[in-house]
Amino acid sequence: MGSFKMPTKIFTGEQSITEIPSLIGQRILVICDPFMASSGKVALVTDLLDASQRSYLVFSEVVPDPTIDVVAKGVAQAVVCEPDTIIALGGGSALDTAKAVRQIYTQGIEKATVQMIAIPTTSGTGSEVTSFAVISDPANHSKFALVDDAMTPEFAILDPVFTMSVPSSVTADTGMDVLTHTLEAYVSTQATDFTDACGEKAMGIIWQDLVKVYRDGQNEALRAKVHNASCLAGMAFSEASLGICHSLAHALGGRFHIPHGRANAVLLPYVIAYNAGLNETKEQPCLTKYAQAANLLGIHGGTEKSSVTLLVAGIQRLAKQMAIPSSITEIGIDEEEFMQAIPEMAQAAMKDTCTLTNPRVPTQIELEDLYRRIWRGGY
Repeated sequence: MGSFKMPTKIFTGEQSITEIPSLIGQRILVICDPFMASSGKVALVTDLLDASQRSYLVFSEVVPDPTIDVVAKGVAQAVVCEPDTIIALGGGSALDTAKAVRQIYTQGIEKATVQMIAIPTTSGTGSEVTSFAVISDPANHSKFALVDDAMTPEFAILDPVFTMSVPSSVTADTGMDVLTHTLEAYVSTQATDFTDACGEKAMGIIWQDLVKVYRDGQNEALRAKVHNASCLAGMAFSEASLGICHSLAHALGGRFHIPHGRANAVLLPYVIAYNAGLNETKEQPCLTKYAQAANLLGIHGGTEKSSVTLLVAGIQRLAKQMAIPSSITEIGIDEEEFMQAIPEMAQAAMKDTCTLTNPRVPTQIELEDLYRRIWRGGY
């Protein structure tokens, strides 16, 4: 028996943030990153709270790859504010921080009920509709994924106004994260017709429009489409989960602080080749599913293997068009330090929850080999 649920109500398009007053309670905790505060973007939200005479507190100490310490500070602010609503404003780090804060606060305070409104400002994580949050532990150079249906926001607001000023490099990184979400959910062992429908639509939009948005960030119509694609991909992987590309990226980012989407972009071609068995005489079962994805994107080879090989080349070409590094060497990490970290990173990736739904069951040695392959690039 399968199931598909979509508990988040989504508001999309220009001026969709004006729905906020109709959704909130009386005491609001706004969680955002420092840029949202310093740039004045948070005022787009707080002005609505002021106009509706709501009490609120702004917590703006979110950092990239949110840490346990930052989450603890956010919980402390929740204790002071006693919110009935949390509004998360920002990229994946802000949304993940807010999810963790709400989870810990509601578990620690008897009878506390807090709804959440997620307003993503980048088109990448899909966190506004998922039950996932990724938190970092700097002391151990690691990241860990939290998964709980209770962390899924009740409302998501996809207003493209917040994405118009996103730098091109961030657009590229987050967009490649969306593409990774679609392909990993598509071949997941938990994929269904329903998750496939969301993933297929999202991958088509990214394939067609991401580079255009990268080159012209002021195109609001395309910004809105890519923003919607990010959410659709989130809907897909929230139900189907992900695979070892994300497991490897979590460990890699935790150790070397590489932006998550960029880590995925470097890893994805190698993970597809491994999962599908492109470099082996024996093809893997998920080769057919990858070939279907390639066909949906207009890529057709004479055989399934050739179609997937062309898909991998297309992904690498897409990344190159947006100046994304193709190897760890290009990122500038010290070789000796990277090689020494491989066993520990591979061990962490093996324990990552995303590994459980990868279409091919890996060994730690195989994951170590994938890390070595991305050092210089090439197969």
